[in-house]
Amino acid sequence: MFPNPATTGSGRRSRLVAFAAALSVALIGCSATAAPAQTTTGGSPPATPISTGSAGLPGPVVEPTGTITLYTSVTQATVDAVAGGFHDAHPGVTLDVFRAPTAEVAARIATDLASGGLRADVLWLTDPLSIAAYADQGLLQAWTPPSAAAIDAAYRTDTFFGTRLLNMVMIRGTAVKPGPADWKDLLSADYRGQVALPDPGFAGSAFAALGYFNEADGYGAAFYRALKDNGATQVKAPDDVTTGVAEGRFAVGMTLDNSARTAIRKGSPIALVWPTSGAIAIYSPIAAVAASGNLAAADSFVDYTLSLPGQALIAGTGWQPVAGPGGPEIGGVQVSPDWAAAFGTQRELLAAYRAIFGG
Repeated sequence: MFPNPATTGSGRRSRLVAFAAALSVALIGCSATAAPAQTTTGGSPPATPISTGSAGLPGPVVEPTGTITLYTSVTQATVDAVAGGFHDAHPGVTLDVFRAPTAEVAARIATDLASGGLRADVLWLTDPLSIAAYADQGLLQAWTPPSAAAIDAAYRTDTFFGTRLLNMVMIRGTAVKPGPADWKDLLSADYRGQVALPDPGFAGSAFAALGYFNEADGYGAAFYRALKDNGATQVKAPDDVTTGVAEGRFAVGMTLDNSARTAIRKGSPIALVWPTSGAIAIYSPIAAVAASGNLAAADSFVDYTLSLPGQALIAGTGWQPVAGPGGPEIGGVQVSPDWAAAFGTQRELLAAYRAIFGG
């Protein structure tokens, strides 16, 4: 059954109640480049400390201390900015960071679980499909951060909470005229053999797009078959699409708005195309690990990231925050899958995609 979306204009959202499939966390990834574990610091306005007390009642404010470890697939500049602001707000806490593409974070988590337990205190991942399996395993703390009240209910659960929005859009080379206006224009004979797509088996954002198209009226698996028949090329990550179009190896492609904007600022000869039917908006979730040995500090980091100071830092690194002002200009309609309906049938959808594109 397909959704009945209520589309909105620039800067607003429309959600399609669709998306009956999602990719397993071990198979998805993001476009970030791997980085070693590190401790990061910086500066920003302070967040309000979390109050503690028995039975959930207000109690004395206890400033967190000690060391916590963050596992994340979020871009380095964003992690650095938020980690620095958190250090200024809570100087008694040392934050160690392991940052890598989602598939590598998933592998680290699997290794931890096979050898005694998850060593992270906080998970901050690219998309909700990456984190849902951990919630299902009872690995994430169920709670309500004070700052979560400002977040749209569509972007949070009782264990993980959206921090920013990633928008899947199209790009074209500046010399490609006319360019595509909507997703189905990628099927035009004008772009035969010149379309680049990110791999949903690597990039969580690409998988979210796959899930959206799988149930969207007039798309489905037939859309991907038609892309393949038109000579579309699968690359690894959204950044690879952006680079390929900028270098002239492809005429058009599907990528993230942040990737496109960053390349344009650096002078790349590409243009961002906001699809007329809507960019696919994907929220990037954060969660505290239930078995953390320093849950007070872990909770403080989660809440700081969701707070207005944390959201301002996220916006300052080029992403659309889930709460508060700032971030890039939204170029039109945004659509999102029904995330709750997405969890649980990941492998089947990826298998159907692989039957078309291989890999």
